[in-house]
Amino acid sequence: MALHEWRLRDVQKQLEQKEVSVSELVDHSLARINQTDERIKAFITVDEEGARSQAAKLDAVAGRATDKPLFGLPIGLKDNIVTEGLITTCASQFLRNYNPIYDSTVASKLKDAGTITMGKLNMDEFGMGGSSENSSFHVTRNPWNEAYVAGGSSSGSAAAVAAGQVYFALGTDTGGSIRQPAAYCGVVGLKPTYGLVSRFGVVAFASSFDQVGPITKNVEDAAFALQAIAGYDKSDTTSANVTIPDYSKALDGNVAGLKIAVPREYLGEGVDPQVKEAIQQALKQYESMGAVVEEVSMPHTEYAVATYYLLSSSEASSNLARFDGVRYGVRAENPDNLLDLYLKSRSEGFGPEVKRRIMLGTYALSSGYYDAYYLKAQKVRTLIKQDFDQIFEKYDVVIGPTVPKPAFKVGDYQGDPLTMYMNDICTIPASLSGVPAISIPCGMVDGLPIGMQIIGKAFDESTVLKVAHAFEAQTNYHQLRPEL
Repeated sequence: MALHEWRLRDVQKQLEQKEVSVSELVDHSLARINQTDERIKAFITVDEEGARSQAAKLDAVAGRATDKPLFGLPIGLKDNIVTEGLITTCASQFLRNYNPIYDSTVASKLKDAGTITMGKLNMDEFGMGGSSENSSFHVTRNPWNEAYVAGGSSSGSAAAVAAGQVYFALGTDTGGSIRQPAAYCGVVGLKPTYGLVSRFGVVAFASSFDQVGPITKNVEDAAFALQAIAGYDKSDTTSANVTIPDYSKALDGNVAGLKIAVPREYLGEGVDPQVKEAIQQALKQYESMGAVVEEVSMPHTEYAVATYYLLSSSEASSNLARFDGVRYGVRAENPDNLLDLYLKSRSEGFGPEVKRRIMLGTYALSSGYYDAYYLKAQKVRTLIKQDFDQIFEKYDVVIGPTVPKPAFKVGDYQGDPLTMYMNDICTIPASLSGVPAISIPCGMVDGLPIGMQIIGKAFDESTVLKVAHAFEAQTNYHQLRPEL
């Protein structure tokens, strides 16, 4: 087995036994990036010098890896996660020169855990998109077939893990931006409960939705990564002060008696027949393991996409107002006056999709339209959350497809934003409700992976990981790798 295919647990054993050094892991990661990224284009910035320097320091630490399961691991961070001294662009020309003077909380926690950041990963600009075609730098390609997208907005994070460039990566999920690219690339993507992981130092898109989570090769690795980044942070006013369990202890493979709800709305019109068949086969696998599977209805699902895009765009129009060409980022040259500075800087700095959502959000928040659009959307969000609350009174998890179809070809939906938005129909409800959800591989269609989504109760990541791991233990989809 190649070095980049090892599980995190295996890497730690090799480090403890001194069969491999941290510098060797970094060298292998850099070699893999050099070998594959010209085609995949997962990275925006590769920090070769910083990674090698950090590896040398960690190699000098005595008794390494004994109490840090992530020690020495080369990782990648989505480029909206602030990193001290390492350019953070959000894949936008507005921030192409932004060099932060501090670390985000998650970046700091991973440093404390002994990881090594290889660089910053491509994304749709400011997290707005589902294919990385909205990145102002380049399009990330799917490692399984380079003619297809890797998803988004955490495209680089999913592609880098699938291509074996890093052992795991962090992404952010607003309406499905971890789970959807994970499904397209055949890896594991976990969106934690809103508030479980600090958002401090993560460039905001929609503050009541954004959440940081890991993208990994398997469920056990996801549990280890979540363990390192979860927890209360006084710097984040939305951070939840809850007890953090040992997530890896939940991975016992036992789902006997567990109750699984399958919303008929998640397997209805618009879902690819082969995707539907893969999900149904997975549900039969759970039944064979002793779980109870029942069909349910979540009647407000049909309003989820419209609700999400009204609310998230409204929050985006507010959050992105700070990008004005005055305080940081790129400033337009030779403006006539202050208003002209704002106009030119924002016109030149933002891409088309970001402008579209700012316009939509500003309209929804404007006088005369606030009650008709934004306020009504907030009420529907509550109804969607109540759908989950009612389901979770009787069931342990909700299962369905992560996305209705496998990955599409680069360029297929350019100029068709509504079709792009509808690709998020299965992931958005969990985002609106703030509950945890994971995407795991469950099949293949024409050489492209299919993702299954498992949604759980708030702060019950242990059960979500348990259910995902139980399926993984009985199948080999997570072991499949693209040939690069």
